[in-house]
Amino acid sequence: MKTKKFWNWRKVKNQEPEVTERILELSGTIAEESWFDDDVTPQLFKDELNAGSGDITVWINSPGGDCVAAAQIYNMLSNYKGKVTVKIDGIAASAASVIAMAGDTVLVSPVSMLIIHNPATIAWGDHAEMQKAIDMLAEVKESIINAYVLKTGLSRPKLSHLMDAETWMDANKAVELGFADEIMTRAKAEGPPEEESEEEESEMGGKKPPAQDSMLFSRKAVNNTLFNKMAAKYGQAEKKPDMQEQAQIPAPETETGRCVDALMERLALLRH
Repeated sequence: MKTKKFWNWRKVKNQEPEVTERILELSGTIAEESWFDDDVTPQLFKDELNAGSGDITVWINSPGGDCVAAAQIYNMLSNYKGKVTVKIDGIAASAASVIAMAGDTVLVSPVSMLIIHNPATIAWGDHAEMQKAIDMLAEVKESIINAYVLKTGLSRPKLSHLMDAETWMDANKAVELGFADEIMTRAKAEGPPEEESEEEESEMGGKKPPAQDSMLFSRKAVNNTLFNKMAAKYGQAEKKPDMQEQAQIPAPETETGRCVDALMERLALLRH
């Protein structure tokens, strides 16, 4: 059976003589077939990784995939002797975001996205089998958080909350939260550095300009906001009283007959 590769190696010669940069491209789904019981594909990836030496650059554009494969690739890149630079040029979602955390330096394109969320699976069986699946997912989540903690320095509860909310981060937010180190920029032509005028410097008070706005999107937060707006607009349905509440409701005052004076007047008329 032919292995379907989601990675590709390239070599690029740098300006310095006799210096070749190794480039690893990860694109598409990370392992369409799980590496859980696969010994061949992980070994193939490892052999190709260690076939050369020197620093490597990993370009990532992937929606994610198998968390087992992502964990093994993360470990292989972390243990690589050379420097590993990760560049996210499209999307690094789910399992792909875990691989990105293996970089000594993580760069993100200004238009790239990084997405983290809870692991998911499909299970079948009775309640005991369902509980096993729940426990397994909880452990997988903890292992993913380990990689995020080492890179970002954020607390485990904070990261767990971000995963629960299925968080989408733009480049600025990824850098702000520590998932990336800096944003990629185009190389500028060499020339004298631009100097700020005295007027601009006085307006800024000698400080650096403020950072650009960042974006963090949470699908769960959006859903909750939508539900709250709908509830505020249409209101809640009128609650019907239960049997106990109905028993406490006073009966309406209704006429059940005529008063005594009216009956006496009617009787007097009949006598005459």
